[in-house]
Amino acid sequence: MRALLTVGLIWLLGSFGMVQAEDAPYQAGVHYAVLPTPAPTLDPNKIEVSELFWYGCPHCFSFQPTLHEWSKTLPDDVNFRPVPAMFGGEWNTHGQLFYTLESLGKLDETHEAVFNAIHKQNNRLKDEDAMVEFLEPYGISKDDFVKAWDSFGVKSKMNQAEQLARAYRASGVPCLIVNGKYRIEGKMAGSFENMLKIAEYLVEQERQAQ
Repeated sequence: MRALLTVGLIWLLGSFGMVQAEDAPYQAGVHYAVLPTPAPTLDPNKIEVSELFWYGCPHCFSFQPTLHEWSKTLPDDVNFRPVPAMFGGEWNTHGQLFYTLESLGKLDETHEAVFNAIHKQNNRLKDEDAMVEFLEPYGISKDDFVKAWDSFGVKSKMNQAEQLARAYRASGVPCLIVNGKYRIEGKMAGSFENMLKIAEYLVEQERQAQ
């Protein structure tokens, strides 16, 4: 009798697990990918949502306004982290620009402007001279820019971004990484809106697991 009860309990728990999986709105391998090895996050006490992006990517440009507004609604236990994709060439140049602006404390007021310069004004910002000229109205002098551009801190963050891109196993941008464990891409999510919904779902899963 006890054996029959045990078997019945195992069957019941197994069935409950199957129902839970079927009821989950998003599935691993279908709507998002599970990273084989978790990537490092900035603050272990918070759930991190990072965005892998490139200033020159038209899809990242289109995603930026919606993502920016969404990031402002995140609760206190969630940290949003933009990460420039370092895939070589112009990608690295723009990644270096991102970290240069961050080190100068000018990222908040110039991040959207850089996107607009590239995609609306056809200014690719391919070299330092073009960047210096573009950033002059924002109160950034050539000397300050060059000093930050060539700094050890900026180069170190570029190296970290390269390592993160490998850890994320991303093949394109934009993509979102939740807590270093899950990668959300447009081709799996189907839309920018769904990318954010899936991110919210995974944030909640991480919150419940803590």
